[in-house]
Amino acid sequence: MNDFITVALHRAAHGRTGDKGNRSNISVIAWHPALWPLLVEQITEAAVARQFAHRQPTRVVRHLLPTLQAMNFVLDEVLDGGVNDALNLDSHGKALSYLLLDLPLQVPRALAGHLVGADDAATPHH
Repeated sequence: MNDFITVALHRAAHGRTGDKGNRSNISVIAWHPALWPLLVEQITEAAVARQFAHRQPTRVVRHLLPTLQAMNFVLDEVLDGGVNDALNLDSHGKALSYLLLDLPLQVPRALAGHLVGADDAATPHH
């Protein structure tokens, strides 16, 4: 039996977003405190930069908020010049949080009960 399952991040956390100018803030908040260490380990600046590579962020900074089991990512230069300059409004706000919450997360089977959503979204990890 496999010890881990791979799920989309949204099964372990939810998100909040904001934008100012050409900078986006995306918060990731664990659904359960037991999932927090997995988020810290796997949802790194490098992982987020890879997820947003097509948006070409010039910088990704992660701020940890352990008391809240949350983290905030600041992504620079990802909003097509900013809300007032961009013709593509889909690149702002919630659309970017959904992209981040699609990141794969490896979860020990022992913690699977803390995940939200359908079990059929989980795939075995080898």
